[in-house]
Amino acid sequence: MYSKILVPLDGSKTAEKVLPYARYLAGRFKVPVELLAVVDIVEMASHMVSEKGRFLDTIIEDGVRQCTSYLRGVATTFADLDVRCSVEKGKAEDTIIEKAATDKAMLITMATHGRSGLNRFLLGSVAEKVLRGTVNPLLLIRATAEAKSEGEAMLKSILVPLDGSELAEGVLSMAADMAKKLDLEIELFRAYHIPYNVYAGDEGFYAGNYEERLAGVRDEAVEYLDKKAADLKRLEVAKVTCVTKEGFAADEIILLGRKTHDNLIAMSSHGRSGVKRWMLGSVAETVVRHAGDPVLIYRPL
Repeated sequence: MYSKILVPLDGSKTAEKVLPYARYLAGRFKVPVELLAVVDIVEMASHMVSEKGRFLDTIIEDGVRQCTSYLRGVATTFADLDVRCSVEKGKAEDTIIEKAATDKAMLITMATHGRSGLNRFLLGSVAEKVLRGTVNPLLLIRATAEAKSEGEAMLKSILVPLDGSELAEGVLSMAADMAKKLDLEIELFRAYHIPYNVYAGDEGFYAGNYEERLAGVRDEAVEYLDKKAADLKRLEVAKVTCVTKEGFAADEIILLGRKTHDNLIAMSSHGRSGVKRWMLGSVAETVVRHAGDPVLIYRPL
């Protein structure tokens, strides 16, 4: 499923909040971990006065040694796992994207910060650029004040939002593999509503019976999820439930995730390859920015 878990770290407590999830996944999947730190030479040079420029090489090498020592210390917290430490020179986001791109089965795990509640999720600049540029699966963890960096995380279920498209369904195979290996329940979710312009006439009156139309849309959503649940059961996923909810998709996904603990939200999204900007679908982007749960973004190839 995953060949390796890549964990970019910058020495901050925020970045370390991804570690419990990295330990959990690496231990369950029995895959190696690569801890990665990046020394940004351009950033270093931009903050140096010109007369100290001759010491840049020494400062860079000191940075490499410090990062190496730091990563080795973190590596000791991964008991009985194969952990490698790498320190690279370059821009952090480019280095992460390029290293992961050498192996499409590599999972990137990163923590990012944000405001609480439903305020705008302020992604860290590096995490945001990786999110938009990577072709690899990416797990983003929200580094709240309450989140810990010690121990292992725990997951109980995978919430998979679907909208009826082949793109959204692209995550189902990966979710099924995760559910079987981690003994998790899969909760399929579909939001539904009738756009205003479908049921309102020119003067603002309902065109036809709104409740009847809404019931029809709801029934279609239920039937669709039941079919996808049957597909998952044929893949030997033991626990599958289905939830439909009237409302806008992103809002309802976020609210549903907050009702239960230890969820993982798994979603597909589209984009361009390489280090070009990843144009996330609007629903996926909103969920990533606002959800309190870890979000796994998968890009079907």
